[in-house]
This record gives sequence, structure tokens and C-alpha cells, in this order.
Amino acid sequence: MTKERLIKKYANRRLYDASISKHVTLEDIRDLIVKGEKIRVVEDKSGEDITRLILLQVIAEQEQFGKPILTTQLLESIIRYYGGPMQDFMARYLEQSVSTFMRQQESVQQQISQMLNSTPPPMNAMAEMTRQNMELWNRMQESMLAMMVSPRKSRPSDETESADETDAEPTAPSPRQGSL
Repeated sequence: MTKERLIKKYANRRLYDASISKHVTLEDIRDLIVKGEKIRVVEDKSGEDITRLILLQVIAEQEQFGKPILTTQLLESIIRYYGGPMQDFMARYLEQSVSTFMRQQESVQQQISQMLNSTPPPMNAMAEMTRQNMELWNRMQESMLAMMVSPRKSRPSDETESADETDAEPTAPSPRQGSL
């Protein structure tokens, strides 16, 4: 297990990486996280752990100046859960969803690497991997969502439209239509 890097935040708002004896920026912290480093940020005077605050600042900077991941709708939804009875559940759900997504990405990368190294490339293996990943994702979401109370009910008009679309099949011509 990698050791946590201690970063101190001074009263002048500067961040100091004690392991390399150097001042760092939020971008430097982002780079450390991307590389897989564990960090812990503390206030220099009080020793208070402010890691979450700094990580939120890194995310805010990425959302503002980089390519955003969090849509306005998603942010609004998350805000609605704060202070509510489902806040803890939402936190666990998001954490598990991201963790599952990351594991699937690692699995996909490994399987693609194996596929590219074998001759001839087995496309059936790729299709099976995709099917398994989708089943895993669906089972995880179904179990998590089954625990939640859905605030919205589907509208009857939506069900009617989707039923009409899926039930519509082409019909064979009747014997009269075929003979003239």
C-alpha cells in the first residue's frame, strides 16, 4: 500500500508537500491523484484534516476550466439529497457506482489487451465481456434502486406510446391483396 503524502496548508493559502519539501498547486495535487497517490491535507496551525475541502476545490477547478463531468442536472439532484433521509444512501450509491465503473474499465482494458495479443482476435470474447459487464451493471443498479423510493411515476401516455412502438410489427399481405 502506498504511503499517504502529507500536504500542509498554511495561513497564506499556500500548499506545501512535506515529502518533497516544495510548495504545490491544486493542479499538482490533481496530478498526484491521477497517478494514484494518496494524499492527506492538513491545516498547518490546527492540524485539522481538510483533504475533502481541497479535493472539492480540485473538482471545482476541473469543472470550471476543464471538460466538465458533472452536468447541472446531476449537481441539482445531488444537492437535493443533502440533509434528506436518503443522503447516506446516495453517498454509498455514488461511491459504489464509480467503483464498479472503474473495475469494469480495468477489466475492459485487460481483456482488450489479451484480445490484441492473441491471433486471430476473438470477437466473441469481446461480445461476451460486454454482455457480462452490462449484466453486472444492471444487477447493481437494480439492487440499489430497489432500495430507493422513486419520487416519479411514469406517465400513462409514456407507457402507451412505448407499448404502441414495441407492439407494431409488419403484417403479411392478406391473400386478397396478393392476387389481382
